[in-house]
Amino acid sequence: MAAFITSLESVAEIVLVIALGYWLRGSGRLGDEFKGNISFIIMKIALPASIFVSVLKYLTRDKLASLSGGLVFTFASFTLGYIVAWILTKVFKIRKGRRGTFINMFVNANTIFIGLPLNMALFGTKSLPYFLVYYVMNTISTWAIGIFFISSDDPTVEKGAKKDFNWKKLLPAPLVGFLVSLVFLLLAIPVPDWINKTLDMVGGIVTPMSLIYIGIILADAGLKSIKFDRDTILALVGRFIIAPALMIAIILLGKSMMGTNLPALESSSFIIQSAAPGLAVLPILVDQSHGDVDYATNLVTTSTVLFVIVVPILMQVANLI
Repeated sequence: MAAFITSLESVAEIVLVIALGYWLRGSGRLGDEFKGNISFIIMKIALPASIFVSVLKYLTRDKLASLSGGLVFTFASFTLGYIVAWILTKVFKIRKGRRGTFINMFVNANTIFIGLPLNMALFGTKSLPYFLVYYVMNTISTWAIGIFFISSDDPTVEKGAKKDFNWKKLLPAPLVGFLVSLVFLLLAIPVPDWINKTLDMVGGIVTPMSLIYIGIILADAGLKSIKFDRDTILALVGRFIIAPALMIAIILLGKSMMGTNLPALESSSFIIQSAAPGLAVLPILVDQSHGDVDYATNLVTTSTVLFVIVVPILMQVANLI
């Protein structure tokens, strides 16, 4: 019951901010110029700052080294997730403009903004090191791999067309923020407290601004855009059923074949995080690559709402592992 209430509270906060964006856009208080600029602020400024601060806040060199075993399990889970998701895009002929969204919804989760508070509420501060393992792998997966599935899925680029090599796409700002934070972490470079607080303040706008953006997209498309078509259902099945199933299978495989028995708290944290809702910034990423923004928005919204139902079920499954 506690898991259900916690997940319900987390989702309620998110839905209210989305509703705020919906109302502001619908009432004409947010114009097209704001809609166009918000993605630049989030992707180029706020998100890199947020990632930089989060890594230095939640990780240490000792933690990174001691938790390397868990990284193997999460790495295997993400790798299999990409393979299965890519195969499903071919089997079900997911159309161009939706493939990158489908794969990212399948594999990458909103760990830091939904997964972290939920993990802390469910398992307490003792689970933080295990959460960080999943967070690190999710961050690397999103900004080193997932973003390229989206950028390569640009429907405005004809198949076989020669594209100029773009270093900015090879190293997107959020990934640069992550790499720089690792340098500071591994070399123990001190960050002045006032700079850290400034970056933390700037990074703090990522989630509310991303959710307001989703509300703007919903207002433009209308609430009728929230639907459960075939591609949406397939992506949600991947997020809530296949992704955690892969994580569970890898944990059980490691236990039976390699004798690697993860602590119960660690395995539970991994399972819960593997089914967290889709990235709040996903519609912005898709919009930058001219993909199906309505589809991305629909997936983020529906996965966030359905997460309330999924968490209590997964908690019961995790207790049996």
